[in-house]
Amino acid sequence: MSHHRSPGGHERSAALDEAVDRASTRTVSSHRLPPPPSALRGRIVVAAVAVGAFAAAGAGQTLQAASDDSKKDLHLANHSDGAATFDGVGGDTASAPQILAVAKTTSEGSAEAAKLLRSQQLTTQREAAEAEKKRPKFVRPAAGDFTSGYGGRWGTMHLGIDIAGPIGTPILSVADGEVIEAGPASGFGLWVRVQHEDGTITVYGHVDTFNVREGQKVKAGQQIARMGNRGFSTGPHLHFEVWNPGGQKINPLTWLNARGVTV
Repeated sequence: MSHHRSPGGHERSAALDEAVDRASTRTVSSHRLPPPPSALRGRIVVAAVAVGAFAAAGAGQTLQAASDDSKKDLHLANHSDGAATFDGVGGDTASAPQILAVAKTTSEGSAEAAKLLRSQQLTTQREAAEAEKKRPKFVRPAAGDFTSGYGGRWGTMHLGIDIAGPIGTPILSVADGEVIEAGPASGFGLWVRVQHEDGTITVYGHVDTFNVREGQKVKAGQQIARMGNRGFSTGPHLHFEVWNPGGQKINPLTWLNARGVTV
């Protein structure tokens, strides 16, 4: 059987074999290693392919991770306004109705608190009005012993009543009114005068001290002074007078009794 080669075929085959031999051999000092067998060449090729495959797979995973991170960053950037506006965690326009609901609840709570406060105020006012109705409008001017009445005494006219007691015994305004004088008075040492709504004036004399001032509003039963022994006095007591709106000094017992007060 005859073999035919194309022109130059033998030379090309020989050159290819020589190139393979060169690639498969290395020089150690001055000796040449023999070329690896064909089976080893196949293993080298397979190993190279495997390394390339692993490298390609790693590059793909790196690109996928970078893509995922970019998506996350884009998502956070798109929602950054909601995070800054509402709760610092992140959000979108869906959070707005929740904020409005909280504001509405707060407004309703404030309205309920205002109603409760108003109710308490009305209750306080009602209780104060009831207490005012029950409060006595006229009282005895001081506790103690009745020692002298209105009229003639020791050849002179005694224009008031006397109630004796220890120095410092509280003296009370017999009715609501306004203090028109508090201080020194001839014969009384110190006195306090209170004018009442109808123009009547009550007088409290021989007081040791007083705790009101001119122009001050007082209530029935409010302390205005303390019992003393100042002025022309034979012992600690209150000298109490009543002047009617015309300025006439009238019997204090009659005036007090007509208003439900006994001495």
